[in-house]
Amino acid sequence: LSPFLDGFNGEIIAYQFQQKPTLDCVLIPLKTAIKESKKTNFRTTIHSDQGWHYQNKQYVRQLKQAKLYQSMSRKGNCLDNALMENFFGLMKQEMYYGRSFSSFEELKRVVTNYIDYYNHHRIKAKLTG
Repeated sequence: LSPFLDGFNGEIIAYQFQQKPTLDCVLIPLKTAIKESKKTNFRTTIHSDQGWHYQNKQYVRQLKQAKLYQSMSRKGNCLDNALMENFFGLMKQEMYYGRSFSSFEELKRVVTNYIDYYNHHRIKAKLTG
C-alpha cells in the first residue's frame, strides 16, 4: 500500500496497491496527488521516509516538474513522515491486527473500505469531530 496523506485535513488523497514494491506503486498515486495539489494555492511539500522509490530519479523528477517540494528526515528520525506513520498505526489497530485474509484481493477490499471510513466517517479530534 502506497498512500499519500493530505496534512491539512488528514485525508488519504491517493493510494496504490501492489503485491511487490515497484516504482509504479509510488508513481501512480503520485500523479493523483499532484493533481490534488494543483487545486490549492499553497506551497506543497511531499514528506516521506528514505525508501528507494522516494529517492528514484523518476519520482524526484516528477516532483520537480510539478514544483512540489520533497522532504525526507535523516535515518532513524521519522518526524517528516509522522502523519503517515500515525495513519498506518491506526489502520493496523483498527482493521488489521487479529484478522486473517484469504487473498490479496480481500486485503485490498478491506483496506479500501478502511480508507473510505478513515476519510469520511472516522472522528478526528483535531478537526473538532
